[in-house]
Amino acid sequence: MLAKVKTCILQGLEGYIIDVEVDISNGLPQLSIVGLADISIKESKERVRSAIKNSGFRFPLSRITINLAPANLKKEGSQIDLAIAVGILQATEIIDSRDIKEFCFIGELSLDGRVNEINGALPIVISLRELGVKKVVIPYGNKEECSVLDGIDIIPVKSLKEVVSFLNEEIDIEPYKTDVSRMFEEQEDFDENFEDIKGQEGVKRAMEIAAAGGHNILFIGPPGSGKTMISKRITSILPKLTFEESLEITKTYSISGLLEDNKLIRKRPFRSPHHTITPIALVGGGRTPKPGEVSLSHYGVLFLDEFPEFNKNSIEILRQPMEDGLVTVSRINGTFIFPSRFMLIATMNPCKCGYFGDSLKECTCSQRSIDSYLSKVSGPILDRIDLHAEVKPVKYSDLEKESNDIETSKDIRKRVNRARNVQIKRYREENIFSNSELKSSDIKKYCVLDKDSSDLLEQAFENLGLSARAYNKILKVARTIADLEESMDIKDIHIAEAIQYRSLDRKYW
Repeated sequence: MLAKVKTCILQGLEGYIIDVEVDISNGLPQLSIVGLADISIKESKERVRSAIKNSGFRFPLSRITINLAPANLKKEGSQIDLAIAVGILQATEIIDSRDIKEFCFIGELSLDGRVNEINGALPIVISLRELGVKKVVIPYGNKEECSVLDGIDIIPVKSLKEVVSFLNEEIDIEPYKTDVSRMFEEQEDFDENFEDIKGQEGVKRAMEIAAAGGHNILFIGPPGSGKTMISKRITSILPKLTFEESLEITKTYSISGLLEDNKLIRKRPFRSPHHTITPIALVGGGRTPKPGEVSLSHYGVLFLDEFPEFNKNSIEILRQPMEDGLVTVSRINGTFIFPSRFMLIATMNPCKCGYFGDSLKECTCSQRSIDSYLSKVSGPILDRIDLHAEVKPVKYSDLEKESNDIETSKDIRKRVNRARNVQIKRYREENIFSNSELKSSDIKKYCVLDKDSSDLLEQAFENLGLSARAYNKILKVARTIADLEESMDIKDIHIAEAIQYRSLDRKYW
């Protein structure tokens, strides 16, 4: 007898419907899987055989041929187990009282018949919804991440026996749904707050501008000046995630197997890889391409501490993700695209010993050593970083300040949210969410300068030897400063402040 069951595979973040065709015929007992299946799928033969037997059902002693269509598409992943088992049970008429064409089945089977949770359940279900599937049977452990979607019924199951009883209408399983609106009404709690930072008003101002416009920022300063401490507090002043942003982030974490309790991510990611990270781990790839740190930082922050200590190739490979907001990984079996709209925060010392330009400690580096250290961060990378902020050592008088005199993250976040709302309204027709995403044509339209501002920028361009990309960065940052000041126009004072955040373009460096 012939049976056909739907399942789904992932390539990158895109899902593709697979028809599992099961044919049982006379002949020596044998189970064959055809249709470009990888090792994990071919091993499913033994998992499915044991799961069916240990669930109390008879496994057919016949010739079983399973075809995974379309046959020209490479299939990977153990989530096909459940569909294969259901197909065999339907072909042997153990499942016989419900039309299963309206369902799609995903799940990995244990030898005892339990349905195990899988990685990538959310992007699979999103793809199935886009492809017109209305009902999907998923592992019980994946119900929280998948139940936030409208337009598709999520049927969570714990075992193969439960699936058979449900399909034979012996039991009823209600579609599982999560109240997303209540989830996003909850207050975010942050252990690290800007009120912990004493002094460093100029640095906090730079961080506020970066958060308000989604700009990349580089901190330069001696050891112990607070670069890392300030950087780790950035998420406390960034705007709250929207549901759409949360969904995109959760998709990436789902296929990477990094979801906590398989629930929707509600806080902006903050990723801080060590400087020994490989280029592939940073941007993604591998034999079966997986997202790297830049994609795990999507709609959040990628923090690279001691920036020049990273491998030169790792630093240079950031160019495309920073420019395009996505990573393209090409392999022999296909091209995979992962999102990477992240905010980069990097820190570095002004020299190898860390005390070049310090008024309290003497630098022991030679000029050649200083030049060599600074050259580890190339011009093209610096051009892609919007703000360069100098961090000076904290004064004793600042340490003695009372905490009630210091702004909290909540205070700063209000101004950031106000500036972001201005940008959302301004760019509602452009599919742009922050000033950092402006393209050249958008800059001409939204960053118009008066004569005084234009003259000031021209003078800076000539004196500092700025590149065209640095010129655009100054305009974007000035636009954000104007938004924070609730100014419709960019004024010369905004341009002047934006120019101050191009430290590494100045010739004394």
